Amino acid sequence: MRAQGSRSRRLRGRRPRSTLAPVIAGTRAGRALRRPQNWLQLAKFATVGATGYAVNLSVFAALVSGAGVHYLAAAVCSFLVAVTNNYTWNRLWTFRRQRGHVAYQGIRFLVVSVAALAANLLFLAALVSAGLDEIPAQAAAIVLVTPLNFVGNKLWSFRVR
Repeated sequence: MRAQGSRSRRLRGRRPRSTLAPVIAGTRAGRALRRPQNWLQLAKFATVGATGYAVNLSVFAALVSGAGVHYLAAAVCSFLVAVTNNYTWNRLWTFRRQRGHVAYQGIRFLVVSVAALAANLLFLAALVSAGLDEIPAQAAAIVLVTPLNFVGNKLWSFRVR
């Protein structure tokens, strides 16, 4: 009884420990999270993504509202324009030090982007079916697939050899 009471007194002033932090800390992901250059790269990727987001939504809105194109077809067209913008800027700026052969990286970037597009189309269709207007649904869908896009491009398209 006494040992338990003294232990509880010792622990009273301490903050509770997260059970997840020690698990992540020793992993590759944990080491990557401690590198400042990865956070800078994420900020650059997000900046490029923001320009791609603006390009994507602008083209999407012009096609849906201005030209009367079906929202799923408009999403594919706006994706093609935005992915060209994003690949160019990510290759030249975000992953500059990780440049490989332009064609190989371009193909990998396209594969990751097509996977992100597929996820985007699923989210977009689900959000529109749930009653959201097309443009806000597209805006949300793009945000939802961004983590998939970053991880795929960081770990595969622009990986360091």
